[in-house]
Amino acid sequence: MSVAGFKKQFFKASQMMSEKVGGAEGTKLNEDFKELERKADVTSKAVVDVISKTSEYLQPNPASRAKLSMLNTVSKIRGQVNSPGYPQPEGLLGESMNKYGRDLGEDNNFGGALLDVGETMKRLAEVKDSLDIDVKQNFIDPLQAVAEKDIKDIQHHLKKLEGRRLDYDYKKKRQGKIPDEEIRQALEKFHESKELAESSMHNLLETDVEQVSQLSAFVESLLQYHRQASEILEEVTGRLRERVNEAQSRPKREFKPKPAQSFDYGDPEHSNGGYSPGSVSPPAYAPGKIHFVYFT
Repeated sequence: MSVAGFKKQFFKASQMMSEKVGGAEGTKLNEDFKELERKADVTSKAVVDVISKTSEYLQPNPASRAKLSMLNTVSKIRGQVNSPGYPQPEGLLGESMNKYGRDLGEDNNFGGALLDVGETMKRLAEVKDSLDIDVKQNFIDPLQAVAEKDIKDIQHHLKKLEGRRLDYDYKKKRQGKIPDEEIRQALEKFHESKELAESSMHNLLETDVEQVSQLSAFVESLLQYHRQASEILEEVTGRLRERVNEAQSRPKREFKPKPAQSFDYGDPEHSNGGYSPGSVSPPAYAPGKIHFVYFT
């Protein structure tokens, strides 16, 4: 850093300390500028927060979202065009239903129904993928461009304006010790930064037509998604209703347990401890005949 640059940083730091600690007052900006700054600040926060919340809406699982972001970064580094997509929960549910539907078999009513709904969920996942792409291209990307250019420009100009204000106020307070020409140049630079900051904030607020158009595109994408999802669900609802009617019209089958095999009380020397198909009954109990065994 040059000597002049170091001096300027020192002037700004000294003026800031005077204002924060000593209670010194700096140059005040007019109310129109403050209102413009307030609106630009709210607009900037809205853009950044809406981008974040829209991504969470489309991809609600934070772990999957973080993994996808990492894989996309790796794909860009490797120069791969196609990157993996977000694992839609509809698709994961569809895979589970298809797996167990195949295990039960199509002949099984519940198994066939699982297969029907499983394929429906996979179709919904494909429609959701299309929604993700549309919203990203027509809503998130344009807002991201605003955040990366217009909002950053505003932040840059406001930061520079504050620095030049501090520099001007420091020199103004020391008028007589600092040449008037240097104070005049500091004031000109302050006004220059103020105009640039005002212009950048005004330009952001004047893009409201584009912002509303982007919101409209977002809502249209949602409407298209829900229309397609509704049509898909209507189809499977009809098939499931047919399955229910068919099952209800089918006569119920009664469960008839098979007769149990009787225990074989034959010769224990030839018994292996299992059941025998024989039907030998145990000896009957004869009342009044009691045998005693005596031990000597």
